[in-house]
Amino acid sequence: MSPLSSSLLNPRLSFSLKPLFLFSQSSFAPRKFQIPRQFVSAKRKTFSALASEQSSATDNGGRSGGGGRSGALSPSPVVEEVQRIDVNPPKGTRDFPPEDMRLRTWLFNHFREVSRLFGFEEVDYPVLESEVLFIRKAGEEIRDQLYCFEDRGNRRVALRPELTPSLARLVIQKGKSLSLPLKWFAIGQCWRYERMTRGRRREHYQWNMDILGLPEVTAEAELISSIVAFFKRIGITESDVGFKVSSRKVLQEVLRCYSVPENLFGKVCIIIDKIEKIPIDEIKRELNATGLSEEAIEELLQVLSIKSLTKLEEILGGAGEAVAELKELFSLAEKFGYSEWIQFDASVVRGLAYYTGIVFEGFDRQGKLRAICGGGRYDRLLSTFGGDDVPACGFGFGDAVIVEVCEASIEGHQ
Repeated sequence: MSPLSSSLLNPRLSFSLKPLFLFSQSSFAPRKFQIPRQFVSAKRKTFSALASEQSSATDNGGRSGGGGRSGALSPSPVVEEVQRIDVNPPKGTRDFPPEDMRLRTWLFNHFREVSRLFGFEEVDYPVLESEVLFIRKAGEEIRDQLYCFEDRGNRRVALRPELTPSLARLVIQKGKSLSLPLKWFAIGQCWRYERMTRGRRREHYQWNMDILGLPEVTAEAELISSIVAFFKRIGITESDVGFKVSSRKVLQEVLRCYSVPENLFGKVCIIIDKIEKIPIDEIKRELNATGLSEEAIEELLQVLSIKSLTKLEEILGGAGEAVAELKELFSLAEKFGYSEWIQFDASVVRGLAYYTGIVFEGFDRQGKLRAICGGGRYDRLLSTFGGDDVPACGFGFGDAVIVEVCEASIEGHQ
């Protein structure tokens, strides 16, 4: 503390230091302070005593009979105990404290680096979209899974359950200003009200990569190659995960043989997509309810059990478009160096209504988790929203399942 500060705080010191200061005496004139009023202590009164005094004051005020305000005291407010709220996030959602945020950032950085390595540009869309955007694209069956409501403008809106419909909307909006082919990727938060299982939440982040304007199978081959590159970057090998590949056209060719109407195709795909999730008798019952004959159902299930592309070729013939495209994909996988990652499985159809050709799913080899990722070709999606169709394919990759896969891989290598 400086001498000046000490002098101002201590009057005794100020007297001895006065000669040292080059100030007038008036600047150091003593201040006069009011003598504080005497503090009167009071005993603490209990709540009942205060209530008694108030009651007494009310009685006296009533007896006074004077005009004007009553002498009664208003009762003291009673403070209610604050109820504790549920501090957990809504069911199916997550907090991201620092340690989880570090993991999310690490994961998203790899998503971005791989996407850019393959020449994709990042885009984003609104979390809130028109409800009809998702229903028209995925079918009425998704309505029960939407977080939707009517806004103050009487518009039906929904939190996005996926990213592909928003991509289609943006492409139509931009129109001819876009140069094809497009290679876009996005990482966005999605919401879907569904039954939760291991690796499945009602809120998750999804990595999408899409190619528009490229009709050749090389587009699907590139997408799968990019996912393989991502797995390798984070230490996941072909012994940990793999890809099941098929084509919607396989199912179409079988149904065409039994004169099944085209408008039933989407419903049949939704049922077949549940083939590993519910008993086979339930699958047959649901297929029969669509109008399929027992003979058609048995033939369909026989084809869907095929795990060999050679066997499929024997049944459908080598001239079929589905077989030709699948053979080309496996040939490209050999050239790109990931043939050991993929296998044919005719039961893979993907549940969403808009897929039109090759479809694929990433899965864990141990079979403990749901699909890690999934995608395929959707050449007729844009016309669903009133636009001109453009050849397109893409995939979606959730953040929740891959974290489980990484943890399982670490445990397996310890």
